[in-house]
Amino acid sequence: MRLFSRPIPSDLALPLRGGAVGLVGLGVFAALGLPLPFLLGPMAAGLIAALSGVRFGGLGVVAAVLRTVLGVAVGASVTPELVGRLPGMAISVALVIPMVAIMGAVGIPYFRRVCGYGPVTSYYAAMPGGLQDMLAFGIEAGGNARTLSLVHATRVIAIVSAAPLLLGGLYDAPINRPAGLPASMIPVGEQVAMVVAALLGWWAAVRVRLFGAAILGPMILAAAARLTGLIDHRPPAEAIEAAQFVLGLGVAAQYARITLGELGRDVTAALGYCAILAAISLVFAEIAVLGGLAPAREAFLSFAPGGQAEMAVLAILAGADVAYVVTHHIVRLVVVILGAPLVAGWMRGTDDGRDPR
Repeated sequence: MRLFSRPIPSDLALPLRGGAVGLVGLGVFAALGLPLPFLLGPMAAGLIAALSGVRFGGLGVVAAVLRTVLGVAVGASVTPELVGRLPGMAISVALVIPMVAIMGAVGIPYFRRVCGYGPVTSYYAAMPGGLQDMLAFGIEAGGNARTLSLVHATRVIAIVSAAPLLLGGLYDAPINRPAGLPASMIPVGEQVAMVVAALLGWWAAVRVRLFGAAILGPMILAAAARLTGLIDHRPPAEAIEAAQFVLGLGVAAQYARITLGELGRDVTAALGYCAILAAISLVFAEIAVLGGLAPAREAFLSFAPGGQAEMAVLAILAGADVAYVVTHHIVRLVVVILGAPLVAGWMRGTDDGRDPR
């Protein structure tokens, strides 16, 4: 790639190409009036580009910075009223633990016996944790990095793509709310406080090695700012839309250089597992609804096994109780992440059973 006849450095060429691919997807989705254009548009275009052999990359540090916007958005939803409701969430949140256990009990044998993966790869493929967390733990434990990347990317894409259809069809709760107020309608002082919460929270979370630092650190500081009255709004719509863009593109970038063999084996295996996950999560969502623990919209979004950041976006756009939804996803990730090192201990040194590529 060249700009004004000068070659663009290779470390910039792939992100720039990825940004161009994402903008095409955004434009097509917006022109056709399809749902979630800022999230699903780049995701769909990136997936098509990857399957077509186009080389591109995510937006690197830009993507990490914009993820902090979602942390601030979630933290800004923590009101005194919500804090007063926390004890009432206990039963609903507790349901996350058996849900994760059942997903693992079904998923590990599925990947091991049906798909032919080794024990380490099977475990980390089955765990409904964050894409980056499961990839990092899985590689350290000796799992197949490429397989894990494709399985979890497929899970996130499938869940996020199906959620608008399921919410609208099953619960009559379409995802069509605005992302937030435009920047022009939010006081400048609040926006400055949000930026400080985002960057300082991210830095502090990295320093203490908090998982999901780009989201959880800003979320904690933004919640404190909301409870003390420093902010009264979520980040501007423009910032949330930009965060959606990099999220969608980043997930699709996991498919770069995918082969027909990987498409036939790993992506197909992941889609089969997504059907299993959907069935299990819908059962737990129904338990929460029938037990009077949550409205249908919040229950569905709380138990859907998508990525934490992506589910936060869906909660915002669905007009759901964002803090309630994200609380469940944080608990899910904590359960998975705390369990991962324990399982890795007895798996260490085993053959991960990966097939030759």
